[in-house]
Amino acid sequence: MRSKGHDEAMAELYRSDPMLALDVINGILEDGDQAELLSVLRQLAQAFGGVQAVAEQARLNPTQLYRTLSPKGNPALNNLTAILKAMGLRLAVRPISWSNK
Repeated sequence: MRSKGHDEAMAELYRSDPMLALDVINGILEDGDQAELLSVLRQLAQAFGGVQAVAEQARLNPTQLYRTLSPKGNPALNNLTAILKAMGLRLAVRPISWSNK
């Protein structure tokens, strides 16, 4: 019996529990670790039918998407929003904290 790789196991987990994916992404965004964010987005792409399917939905070249989501990728905002939209997600801005000055 073949054991699953980490990315494949996480993709299955995110597929079965989409709210977990949201919590993980939001936690990463709070910390600002881009490489970790790209790793989770790769796993999510796998959960949403693979990079090819997400690339088609996002209207991106699959090779470009692979590069964008690579550990050294640096997605442009328009590509990131297209990728997230293809997965049924969007970026949102929230205050770090509100002060009553």
